[in-house]
Amino acid sequence: MPAMQDLPGLADPPPTTAVRLADLDERRDQAVTRAEERALGKQHAKGKLTARERIDRLLDPGSFVEIDMFVRHRNADFGMDRDRPYGDGVITGHGLVDGRRVCVFAHDFTTLGGSMGEAFGGKVLKIMDLALKIGCPIVGINDSGGARIQEGVVSLAYYAELGRRNVDASGVIPQISMIMGPCAGGSVYSPALTDFTVMSDRTSYMYVTGPEVVAAVTGERTTHDDLGGPALNSEVSGNAHYVGVDEDDSIAYVQALLGYLPANNLDPAPAYAYEPEPGLTAADIALDSVIPDEVNRVYDMFDVLRRVVDDGELLEIQGAFARNIVCALARVEGRTVGVVANQPMVQSGAIDIDASEKAARFVRFCDAFNIPILTFADVPGYLPGLEQERGGIIRRGAKLIYAYAEATVPKVTVVIRKAYGGGYAVMGSKHLGADVNLAWPTAEIAVTGATGAVHVLHRKVLAATAEGERPALERHLIAEYQEKFSNPYVAAQYGYVDEVIRPAQTRAKVAEAFAILRDKRVAGLEKKHGNIPL
Repeated sequence: MPAMQDLPGLADPPPTTAVRLADLDERRDQAVTRAEERALGKQHAKGKLTARERIDRLLDPGSFVEIDMFVRHRNADFGMDRDRPYGDGVITGHGLVDGRRVCVFAHDFTTLGGSMGEAFGGKVLKIMDLALKIGCPIVGINDSGGARIQEGVVSLAYYAELGRRNVDASGVIPQISMIMGPCAGGSVYSPALTDFTVMSDRTSYMYVTGPEVVAAVTGERTTHDDLGGPALNSEVSGNAHYVGVDEDDSIAYVQALLGYLPANNLDPAPAYAYEPEPGLTAADIALDSVIPDEVNRVYDMFDVLRRVVDDGELLEIQGAFARNIVCALARVEGRTVGVVANQPMVQSGAIDIDASEKAARFVRFCDAFNIPILTFADVPGYLPGLEQERGGIIRRGAKLIYAYAEATVPKVTVVIRKAYGGGYAVMGSKHLGADVNLAWPTAEIAVTGATGAVHVLHRKVLAATAEGERPALERHLIAEYQEKFSNPYVAAQYGYVDEVIRPAQTRAKVAEAFAILRDKRVAGLEKKHGNIPL
């Protein structure tokens, strides 16, 4: 029988605690230090931060808890450099932003282009599952070439799994995607399923396939910027909700955004102590003169919004896209509200396809996370025209109707000037379920404007009138129409407007309405879900 000391491993004493701690430090150094040194040179040369730098700047100092640091591909030599054995191209964990918990993952582009493989995918799914379990937002920092070709269908499977997680989390926890480098294929489809997408100017791209593949398949010659640059995605396609001037600006936007949002759909959004100034302020009184006397003169809707919300602060969503409608997060007496408003400075505030889809998505987000909706209406209606009809304005314009009618959160609407036709109905009208509807004396609520209505209703009389007398008759008929049909007191007689208010009272009246509606309860219909006209 062999002696104990002859048996393999039994002659050596077990490692001491000090030895184990030293081994842990060595492994961490291997997983972090050398990897970061290599990443620094590669990323900084391109004007980009490393994955760890991005996490460190997003989270409160010292709060990051990394998960799965030592995960590696099952075959250590498979497409991996020996001095980068751990992580598999993504860093995952959780930490704090302004003291509130968030989960985060960050692609490491210096490892196989940040592409997703089996180990990579497992780490991302694990942190997504944790975010759902504990009910906190998830922030994905994307810098990836997409699926890892070397791993074939396994990589595709994990992207599909990630898409399913995005859908499961939708409306349950806020999901924010940051595009910090060139992203293609699966690495853009997942962000498209999240609530907000933020890009960084000059360093980020987002497209299904790059210019080389497009040229090979279609023969079209294009550039990275024209195909998927920040300007295209924010201004034309609407894929990006914000473009930062650099990575730090993008990160600051996400930090500000998280400050308005609840951790999940069951928790309230953070509330802040706010002491409103008593009585009418100078900003309040300025609202009395913000609307031009001339019907066709425009004004900036932000001049109204900033005088109503706390401290004049709004965090605009998709500000570069469909600028004829404004979507923003703000606070009223310390509590988050979602603001939707027509912008008269762009297309007179008319609703087109892009504006409808932009606002509908925002309204549905607010409703999912119990954020009250504040609407300011100054709208001539839906935008007519051949291009809009061919683009599907009927179907796509109906999305905004659906979103407002579906929303059960407190809804307060202020009609400022014109509210004509379908535009009146869709912009938070009483008929779509708004709780409190206010109007300024300058409001015109009617099927169409007075001038257009007179030209239709009295065209024969006007045509038969002597040319010299026609202008006076026209002015008389317009005034008569306004008195009988379009002034806000007519809508108030029917109860469609709850109160006609002095513009200077708007801030106080809006705050009062939301305070009354704070405990609003709505019994749900027994159905799985409706069929929004997608």
